Amino acid sequence: MDSREKKILSAVDSLSDDILDLTCRLVRQPSTLGNEACAMKVMEGELKNIGLSPHRVAMDSDVLKKHPGFAPVPWSMEGRYNLAAVREADASDGRSLLLNGHLDVVSPEPREFWDSDPFSAEIREGWIYGRGAGDMKSGVAAMTYALHAVEKAGLGLRAPVTLEAVIEEECSGNGALACMASGYDADAVLIPEPFGSTVYIAQVGVLWFKVSLRGVSGHVLNTAAGKNAIEKISPIIDALRRLEAAMNKEKRPPAYQDIPHPLNLNIGIIKGGDWPSSVPSAAEFHGRLSFFPGTSYESVCSRIRSAIAEAAESDAWLAGNPPKVEFYGFRSEGHTIDPALPPLATLNECHRDLNGRDTESYVSTCTTDLRVFQFFGRAQGTCYGPVAENIHGANERVEIESILRTARTYSLFIARWCGLVE
Repeated sequence: MDSREKKILSAVDSLSDDILDLTCRLVRQPSTLGNEACAMKVMEGELKNIGLSPHRVAMDSDVLKKHPGFAPVPWSMEGRYNLAAVREADASDGRSLLLNGHLDVVSPEPREFWDSDPFSAEIREGWIYGRGAGDMKSGVAAMTYALHAVEKAGLGLRAPVTLEAVIEEECSGNGALACMASGYDADAVLIPEPFGSTVYIAQVGVLWFKVSLRGVSGHVLNTAAGKNAIEKISPIIDALRRLEAAMNKEKRPPAYQDIPHPLNLNIGIIKGGDWPSSVPSAAEFHGRLSFFPGTSYESVCSRIRSAIAEAAESDAWLAGNPPKVEFYGFRSEGHTIDPALPPLATLNECHRDLNGRDTESYVSTCTTDLRVFQFFGRAQGTCYGPVAENIHGANERVEIESILRTARTYSLFIARWCGLVE
């Protein structure tokens, strides 16, 4: 490392308290779906404090519906927004960079399973606890101050760097897509998802769906006279489990050869009935299913429909009253990434210089906003971030030292990828 890079790393170290403070302030914001404004306001203020001019990128449904990557959703987009801020270049002979992170979080319920308030950002024994601490507010703080460290070191950059703080990463990807549709792109993209100091080289496709079933209501004095819609869910789920098993046995991309069960079905919501002594006449369940890179979204939708139709045919009531299948939210196809691509090679070089060894590759059985750049932008990139545990579960936590390591790696990457100006 040259003296300029060492100066930037020293600046990161001097900003460690600011990184952790921003992490905690973001974690204290309960930014679940539709309630993200609290976190976005904190982030907007922080970007202004470090000398950037954040732009609110609206979740404009009229614009997004025209984009091939749009994921239809049943909730309102009105009044909701993302943030994008560009640190302009001091010269014009470098390579541009985009740093993307999401501030939306999943529900912490049931809260009684937590050892502390999920939005308290409690610090214990080298970890920050809270919903979104790992996934991924700490990463957002790290990337933000990694960029600011260049300014604090008194150096300039040969290419612009864009910071994006987006919403709906956990359910649709429409936040990052809105920024892409507004013209924000670059030569490279890094996303500090909490998979640790690894280079992310593959992610599966993911889709969401809803299945609605009809029954016949009635009094429990004669349950046989009714048709219990909730009980009719069971054979449908069994059929989807068989589909999941079949898909896991099919030919896999090389990246997934050594993963025992890479594709996962999750039944995340079940609704039905409104009275213990009434036979429920309607029920629904919502699920998530993943699929391999190279498989189309439409083909998996077709297989889900066929599996449900086949299960319905074996039940006299469902055969005459077929379940209704709807697809919403995630409709994200998977992809693999060549670790020899220039941004990934540069990232590995930065990691090696800081840690004395090459990074490990990470093959994901989930999805990230990287899909937006892969399919609809020009930026090549990967994910690299802090170490977190229990993401989407009770007692989510992120390792403090790993947050600071992420910031150091990102700052060195910015210097080498974009190029420095004295």
